[in-house]
Amino acid sequence: MRAPALWWRKPGIAAAMLGPAAWLYGSIAERRLAHAGQRAARPVVCVGNPTLGGAGKTPTAIALAALLAELGDEPVFLSRGYGGRIAGPRVVDPGRDTAAEVGDEPLLLARAAPTVVARDRPAGAALAASLGSVVVMDDGFQNPSLIKDLSLLVVDAAVGLGNGRVFPAGPLRAPLRPQLDRADAMVLVGDGPSIDAAPLPVLRARLEPDAAPLEGLGPILAFAGIGRPQKFADTLAALGRPPARFVAFPDHHRYSAADASALLDHAARENLALVTTEKDRVRLAGDPALETLAQTCRTLPVRLVFEDEPRVRGLLAEALRR
Repeated sequence: MRAPALWWRKPGIAAAMLGPAAWLYGSIAERRLAHAGQRAARPVVCVGNPTLGGAGKTPTAIALAALLAELGDEPVFLSRGYGGRIAGPRVVDPGRDTAAEVGDEPLLLARAAPTVVARDRPAGAALAASLGSVVVMDDGFQNPSLIKDLSLLVVDAAVGLGNGRVFPAGPLRAPLRPQLDRADAMVLVGDGPSIDAAPLPVLRARLEPDAAPLEGLGPILAFAGIGRPQKFADTLAALGRPPARFVAFPDHHRYSAADASALLDHAARENLALVTTEKDRVRLAGDPALETLAQTCRTLPVRLVFEDEPRVRGLLAEALRR
């Protein structure tokens, strides 16, 4: 799904016409948020976002897991496995599983720590609890089935909360106030104005790309199927490597043989090097029709860095003590 342009501009006629549908969707989402969940056998740290689309949840979850490991804990990721056909609960094997089976984000998470995919979150948390000392949920903030010991809402600072309306009139997954009431802090990723999240603390963070894989490349054809593809093009430009061509796909796009052929032909015709995101690259693995593209393209790794890391460590330590 591509986010409609009306979500990111001042509310107008289109948003107003979608108001009744947004009210109904928001009412259901707000009631769902209020449901009581189950207590897991281990502490649960949840990384969600208040809006639809990508905001940096997976890099945030990986960064938190690294901090938890430094504190002496054994983090285990729990993911719904969006885009994968396996319901779980199941431990991800990054050497054998494909994105079609378990989803793209779990494959990235599994590189950093043991990862469980499960559509039934309590069942997934039970399996995760047998593998480590703390469960880190990538997404699932709006899912009420588990009690969270620490909930962080991740927001892309470049676009913020959009027009502030609930889906389908805007990008919010539920009315904002009930979401803030159930969160412990907001993580604002990247450059952009601050957001009034009172009474939540706002933690600033940034995504740091590793430009080493781009060394020696000529002009670039970049492609991405993430929540906000333009962010990838902007990152390349900030590194001094603006794409000569850029192809955007919907978030979690399942690449086809036709997509691969078109990208490869375009790159060969204009003598361009193919570059994509790590999230897109894992979706190419395991399909013989996409093998040539997977082997040809390079990726741009990124990691999330908190500006005030000691403060984040303190939040984690306090949540675990509770």
